[in-house]
Amino acid sequence: MTNPGVAGAARGVREAGRALGWRVRVIDGQGTPAGIQAAFSQAVALRPAGIALGGFDPRLTSPQVARAVADRIPLVGWHAVDTPGPSEDPRLFSNVTTRVEDVARISADWIIAHSRGHAGVVLFTDASIPFARKKSELIKEELATCPGVRLLAEENIPITDTSSRTPQVVSALISRFANRWTHSVAINDVYFADAAPALRAARRKGAAAPYNVGAGDGDPSAFQRVNSRQFQTATVPEALTEQGWQIADEFNRAFAGEPASGYVAPVHLATATNSGGVSTWDPPGYRAAYRKTWGR
Repeated sequence: MTNPGVAGAARGVREAGRALGWRVRVIDGQGTPAGIQAAFSQAVALRPAGIALGGFDPRLTSPQVARAVADRIPLVGWHAVDTPGPSEDPRLFSNVTTRVEDVARISADWIIAHSRGHAGVVLFTDASIPFARKKSELIKEELATCPGVRLLAEENIPITDTSSRTPQVVSALISRFANRWTHSVAINDVYFADAAPALRAARRKGAAAPYNVGAGDGDPSAFQRVNSRQFQTATVPEALTEQGWQIADEFNRAFAGEPASGYVAPVHLATATNSGGVSTWDPPGYRAAYRKTWGR
């Protein structure tokens, strides 16, 4: 729950659960394999109607997945596997996410356009998460389509370690690359929250290089940095609350014996110019649409 994306999706599930009259309980795995396994085991032991898996690889919890499947408890993932929709291995009724290809492409293309085809880029990723690992590979592929863009470094920092490791890594990158480092892209906005103090200490200006784009989540603190032009220039936000409502809708379909929805939210890139000063990406209309579908 320290991951703003996971926390935002969980808030959406709670909100949708209230609309449906459901009881929703959030169990925090605290970002460690042992903690996630314990949380999942606790969830299965409660014998719930369904279990949502928020932001971790279900392959790390295969015994718990097998037990839930044996108990006929439908599982819905949020950023749990690489692709949206149903999954056979691991067995998920559906996985709620944007298409990682779209997020990677719009992030890399923004760097290419913003730099006018000439950039020195640092990529921050978490290779322990398959979804994040695939996203970073796709970002690199898209950046490589522009011959004037050079990938200076790829930094693998687990999201659970960003606060302790990112400041030191950023300080080392400044010393190593100096003004050659013009742009950054991270698989999650949280890296730039932890990079800001190191950039500030190096007397970098918030609205100057490196220009940072977060390829994922778009939590309120990311919008605050973008809108105030403080060490983050753009974010590709997930519609986190909407995705929480979609998780509830996928469960509703599973309970009714219907197939998964197949819906995939389109991507959106926010800057200070187009954000309108908001603190989250919350598209209009979905609450009323889901309530109508649910007869609520």
